[in-house]
Amino acid sequence: MTLQLPSEIVVDRFLPTMRAMLAVELDDRGLAQQAIATKLGISQAAVSKYLSGKQSLEPRFAEHPRMVETVEYIAEGFATGRLDEYEALAEVLDLVAAFEDRGPICAVHEAEMPTLEGMGCDLCVRGQDTHLQAERDVLQSVRQAVRLFSTEPRLVEHIPNVGSNIGMALPEADTETDIAAVPGRIHAMGGRANVPSNPEFGGSQHVAQTLLAVMAVDPSIRGAINLKTSERLLAAVRTEGLETLEFDAGYETRRERIQSLLEQRGDVPAVLYHEGAFGIEPITYVFGETALEAVERAIGCLLGE
Repeated sequence: MTLQLPSEIVVDRFLPTMRAMLAVELDDRGLAQQAIATKLGISQAAVSKYLSGKQSLEPRFAEHPRMVETVEYIAEGFATGRLDEYEALAEVLDLVAAFEDRGPICAVHEAEMPTLEGMGCDLCVRGQDTHLQAERDVLQSVRQAVRLFSTEPRLVEHIPNVGSNIGMALPEADTETDIAAVPGRIHAMGGRANVPSNPEFGGSQHVAQTLLAVMAVDPSIRGAINLKTSERLLAAVRTEGLETLEFDAGYETRRERIQSLLEQRGDVPAVLYHEGAFGIEPITYVFGETALEAVERAIGCLLGE
């Protein structure tokens, strides 16, 4: 991985693309190459190269509607004299700011630095805000957990018909939107785990509600995965020495009922499960301090069968 600043993307990829596009537009409007060079602050040789088509364009910039619109606006302004260099610079800076905030500059930056994926330019645009850092940490743990889950074939047969999900809560979560999970859940397809989308906050209901109930009793338990309840799974869990606790399967007031059950018990077991009910599939929840720990715990139980 290369450590790269977004400003390098602007200099190395954005500016050459914009200048090439402007050179072509100005040439189409009848400006001489030297006049184009003066306007763009480059040499006539560079203009000649741009017009020859030898300059490769970054398609994520060149094909963006706002880029096309801005280039045409500046070119027309230069050609007619309605726009000076100061005003053109203001247009370009506005475009760069827009492209750096979850735009194509952000997309190119993520491609160069994959560790930035899914962070929405928060680091570059908004800085190291502690809340945003917590969100990044949660998303990273869920992504790692999902990747581990999807590559472990022994887990596939334990995915319920309604699908599995992997969730992790922010440190002081109090709503479902404070918990990251996989929208659409993970389903078994062709003997493999199919992950429909990247984790995001608010991506789960049942795992999220269960985690909120658990965190009310033990705030350190912030990760969970749900699997299909079976005698085989529960036996594997107990063989590993993990405590289990059964709860009623009904959806109504489930969060409150689980919280009350755990408060009476005084702590949170590693596993909560129910045996299902009419229209409700039997589900088991495995917990951990992080999403990754929850998945590792589930895998550890099944490996020890």
